[in-house]
Amino acid sequence: MATNGLMASSSVFLHRPRIAFASRTNQTAGKCGKGRVSFMGIGTRRLPVILSMTATAESGEEAVKSVLPGNGISIMVNGCSGKMGKAVIKAADSAGVNIVPISFGSAGEDGQRVEVCGKEITVHGPTEREKVLSSVFEKHPELIVVDYTIPSAVNDNAKLYSKVGVPFVMGTTGGDRNKLYETVEEAKIYAVISPQMGKQVVAFLAAMEIMAEQFPGAFSGYSLDVMESHQASKLDASGTAKAVISCFQELGVSYDMDQIQLIRDPKQQVEMVGVPEEHISGHAFHLYHLTSPDETVSFEFQHNVCGRSIYAEGTVDAVLFLAKKIRLKADQRIYNMIDVLREGNMR
Repeated sequence: MATNGLMASSSVFLHRPRIAFASRTNQTAGKCGKGRVSFMGIGTRRLPVILSMTATAESGEEAVKSVLPGNGISIMVNGCSGKMGKAVIKAADSAGVNIVPISFGSAGEDGQRVEVCGKEITVHGPTEREKVLSSVFEKHPELIVVDYTIPSAVNDNAKLYSKVGVPFVMGTTGGDRNKLYETVEEAKIYAVISPQMGKQVVAFLAAMEIMAEQFPGAFSGYSLDVMESHQASKLDASGTAKAVISCFQELGVSYDMDQIQLIRDPKQQVEMVGVPEEHISGHAFHLYHLTSPDETVSFEFQHNVCGRSIYAEGTVDAVLFLAKKIRLKADQRIYNMIDVLREGNMR
């Protein structure tokens, strides 16, 4: 990096040798609005976003108290046998939220019992899901479902939740996002839908989108290198990376999504990227490096996540946020993590 470069980083690779950025895969970017890839998905609003952490009339003291963990709220975590599902259960349990001991999974998981935080959760397969969910909802009228299943199940699951009328937090990525929103809108149920549940990462993405809206072309002529490292099981490019790149494109940078360098080899992740070995199976390291046309100025943006706690904690905040909106009978029904951040009542 040039000596007069500016680094904006939340976690710096102190001993990272320079990675030779190269295309590793061919990705097709999903588009939103004017061609931007949005981290919020195809949904209810477009930025610019005004982030206000001031409590509104809706968020009075009594309303906040009414949705404190343990005060009637129950969650059912679908995909509880997965790492993300287990992380959410642990975070919810620590926050005092009641965990319903029932979950939905694949046909192969039907009848299995998963133990998390000393709680035994029975997994139900695809058959009789509507009957099971209706029974759970009747027993727990303030139930909120948390979905961390698989992309191919997103739309069918949303249809089920909508048919039964149970509110939900959709943390699973993928599926037909347009259809997802249409399903929820038609059912008029409450939901938080976001492919990115990490509150701090969402705040960074919102700041990037604000910058792109306010200062289009500010980085015209600059070149961009992007590296993202995730566990080997993640085969596609990060939606978060695509959203950040889309902002840089509006800032004047020419970049194709298929130029993203995906690091999935554990040896490279440890030696080149600096991922701690204990987090090889669960991490998200992103690096965006900008260089001026004459190579005398460089900027570097970086956000590194080890483990899944940041997403689990954000999911619990989304649950509490949604429970509050339901109790207040809010007119708006579909929310994202920007709405959760804007509310300003996170733990």
